[in-house]
Amino acid sequence: MKARRRRILPPLFLAGLGFCLLCAFPACRRDGPSGSAGQAVHAGALTAARELDVDIVWKGPLKEDDRNEQMQIFETLAGSGVDALVLSPIDDRALLRPVAEARRAGIPTVVFNTAISGTEHIAFVSTDNEQGGVLAARAVGRLTGGRGRLILVRVIEGVEGTRKREEGFLATLRAEFPGIEVVSENQYAGPSTERAYQTMENLLARFGPVDAVFTPNESTTFGCLRALQDHGLSGKIVHIGFDSSAKLVEALGKGDLQGLVLQDPFAMGYQSLRAAVAHLRGEPYEKAVATAVVLATAENMDEPSIGRLLRPDLSVLGSGR
Repeated sequence: MKARRRRILPPLFLAGLGFCLLCAFPACRRDGPSGSAGQAVHAGALTAARELDVDIVWKGPLKEDDRNEQMQIFETLAGSGVDALVLSPIDDRALLRPVAEARRAGIPTVVFNTAISGTEHIAFVSTDNEQGGVLAARAVGRLTGGRGRLILVRVIEGVEGTRKREEGFLATLRAEFPGIEVVSENQYAGPSTERAYQTMENLLARFGPVDAVFTPNESTTFGCLRALQDHGLSGKIVHIGFDSSAKLVEALGKGDLQGLVLQDPFAMGYQSLRAAVAHLRGEPYEKAVATAVVLATAENMDEPSIGRLLRPDLSVLGSGR
């Protein structure tokens, strides 16, 4: 008899990181300059699927902060006959009940990118987001000489991954660089570059030019970069961002950005799918996987280890199944 090919469903909200397996890299379809993080997750998952001979379905909400739609997609997929779900949740609680219900129905969930409360998922694959914030704070401290005024633009309230970045950044800044004054740390820009742009416009109008800015994801980095460029401030103040896209890589090379903290979304998609398949096949797998987090600068961006994160290989997405 011919064995049935397993169907692994990744719920990805690429939230950015939208990752669909079920993605919350919140959104399979990103409102960003390139959507490269979500594409890299998809490429990693597809690479693993081909190696393991399984099928994947890639899904996510149209808006990366739409918790209700993400929950509806998850529940629909769980009831559609898939063997497993791979989820990047929008927050750490909204999907807790559906994940538990899926497990009781015999459908395991692997969580990636941002954590979820509880113990009903079978594995967690993620960046050490707090360490990413630490790297960003130390870069700011080094480049400002430990003095000056700083703006932190947050992403979405309740998202565990970006919250860890923000918390790690602020804790390190206060412990190691007390001479840096944080003039704003409570503004949430949401998932769109346009809202991030307007948020930075408002902050500049209120506080005037500052000495440094930290933006903890791709959409806040790109939106705030555009605002700083329009005010003639890019390259004149220290701006450390998070994640990568073609336009952010260009800005890093030109000196408009002084650093980008990078994750490895390809590895997140790849390792998440491998964990799901191993669980289904009764094979050993790691329950907690930490993927790379590094700081890219104009000085190291051409090194191979940094370059593959700035410009992930997405060729698998165009090659068909």
